Amino acid sequence: MMKWQNIKGTEASIIKEIEMKAIVITAYGGPEVLQEQEQPTPAIQGDQVLIAVKAAGLNRSDVAQREGNYPPPAGVSAEIPGLEVSGVVTACGPEVKDFKVGDEVCALLAGGGYAEYVAVGEGQCLPIPAGLSFAEAASLPETIYTVWSNVFQRAALQPGERLLVHGGSSGIGITAIQLAKALGSPVVVTVGSDEKGQNCIELGADSYINYKTQDFETELKEEGVDVILDMVGGDYLSKNVNILKPEGRLVHINAVNGRHVELDIWKVMIKRLTITGSTLRSREYAFKQELTAQIKRHIWPLIEAGKFKPVIFETFLFNDAAEAHRTLESSMHTGKIVLVR
Repeated sequence: MMKWQNIKGTEASIIKEIEMKAIVITAYGGPEVLQEQEQPTPAIQGDQVLIAVKAAGLNRSDVAQREGNYPPPAGVSAEIPGLEVSGVVTACGPEVKDFKVGDEVCALLAGGGYAEYVAVGEGQCLPIPAGLSFAEAASLPETIYTVWSNVFQRAALQPGERLLVHGGSSGIGITAIQLAKALGSPVVVTVGSDEKGQNCIELGADSYINYKTQDFETELKEEGVDVILDMVGGDYLSKNVNILKPEGRLVHINAVNGRHVELDIWKVMIKRLTITGSTLRSREYAFKQELTAQIKRHIWPLIEAGKFKPVIFETFLFNDAAEAHRTLESSMHTGKIVLVR
C-alpha cells in the first residue's frame, strides 16, 4: 500500500499517474473472469475525495455487471465492480468541505469499489459509526440508501404499518427488517428456508414465510400488509396486489423472476394502491447527496445507539473475489459478503 501525504486541490491530479491493484472483469461470464490487475489510480477533482479502500461490500448488481447485464452509468468504470466501500481519506479535491485526509469513511459508489483506491464525491460519504469495523461499515451504504429511499421515502412507511419484505435474508432484507422495527413497524419476510427465517426473527422480523413450502398470498391475504418491498417481480405482482390493504404501497427494486407482468388495474383503482419502483445507481449526484444527509440525520443515530447492527456472513480477501461471488450466487447466506484487506 502506498503512503500519501496530505494532498489537496489540483496537486491531487498527480495521483492518476500511480497504479493501483484492482479486481477487474476481464470478460463477461462466471466468477472466474474476476482477476487482479494493475489499473490507474483515479484522479480527483471538485468535491471528490480519494479513499484508500479497506473493505468493499458485495451486491447482486456486481454479479449482473460481471455477466454483462448491468452496465454502469456513463463515466464509471465498466471493468471494476463495487458499489460500496469503507476506508481512509487519502486526498481531497479543492471543494471538499466536510472531510479531511485521515478520516475513516464509508461511501456509496456507482462502481469501482473492488480496488485499492476509489474517487467519490464527498456527498456520498459518511463517517464510519463508532465501534464498527471497516468490514461492517462497507456493508452499510448500498442497502441503507436503498431501503431509506424506497421504504421510507417512496413508500412512506409509517410507525405501526405492516411491512412485507421479499428476500428477507438478503442484505437489503436484513436492513429493511432492522430499520422498520427500529422506527416502529411490524415486519414479515419471505425466505427460502426455515433457518433463514429464524435468522430474520432474531434480527427483529415478527414472522416469516418459507416460499418453498408456503404461499405468501394465502398466508397474508386475510390480515394484509401496508407496504411491500419486492425484488422478485414476475408472478409476485398479482399476489402482492391481492394482499395489500387499501392505500397500500408496493415498491420494486429488482425483478429477478421477470419484468414483464400482467396487472389487474381495477384492483389497483378499487384499493387506491400505489405501485412504484426505482434504481439507485444511475441517480444524479444531488439526489444521492440529499439521501446521504437524511441517512446521517435519521439512521446513523440508530446505529450508534445499537438499534441496528451490520450482519456479515463472510469476508474474503480481495484476490479471492471470484470465490466471494460464488458464495453470493449460492444464496445460502444471511447478511452481507464483504471483501477485506
